[in-house]
Amino acid sequence: MKNLFRLPLAVAACLMLLPAGAAENGRISLINGPEGMDNFTVAGSDANWSTDASSIFADEGDGASWLVTRDSYSDFVLHVEFWATDDANSGIYLRCQDRDQITDRSCYEANIFDQRPDPSYGTGAIVHVASIDEPRPTAGGKWNVYHITLRGDHLLVQLNNETTVDARDSQFAEGPIALQWARGTIRFRNVWVEPLN
Repeated sequence: MKNLFRLPLAVAACLMLLPAGAAENGRISLINGPEGMDNFTVAGSDANWSTDASSIFADEGDGASWLVTRDSYSDFVLHVEFWATDDANSGIYLRCQDRDQITDRSCYEANIFDQRPDPSYGTGAIVHVASIDEPRPTAGGKWNVYHITLRGDHLLVQLNNETTVDARDSQFAEGPIALQWARGTIRFRNVWVEPLN
C-alpha cells in the first residue's frame, strides 16, 4: 500500500524536473535550475554568464550583456524568478526588435534596478513606457518573481504578486525575450514562457 502513495509523488517530482526547453501545459521552460543556457544566444558585451546548482547568473563583465531567446514571442505570459544584489542593474526585455542590438528603446524592459538615478523607472517599471509610484518596490538581496503578461497592446507586470504596471502601448508586437546583466549580481531560475493564442 505504501508504494501506491509514493508513485504520485515520484511523478510530481519528475514533472518538476523537466529539462529546459521542454513544454508542459503550453508552458515552455527556458531556465530550469542550472539548465537552459542552450535556449539563448548572448548579445552585447561579454559577461561571465555561468551556472551553479540552482540558477544561471552573471556578476561581472565589460558592459551590458543579454541572454536572448532563440525564438520570438508575441502574446505570452512570462514567469521569471530572479535574485539581485542591491546594486544590480538588470532587466527583462520583451518583444525585442533586433536580437543583436538590445536596448530599452527597441524592447519593452521590465526593470530590475533599485538604484536607478530616475527611480520612477526603477524596479517594477517598464522603462520609457510605464513608471511606478511611491512606495517603489525593491528587489535587492532576495528572490523575487516577475509574472508578465503581454497580450496585444496590454502590458501587465506583477512583481511578487503586486501589480506594478497595467498599461497599454503598441510600439512592439513581437520579438525575442532577453535577460540582462549590467552591474552587480543577477541570478535567474525557473523561467518559463506560455504563448497565448
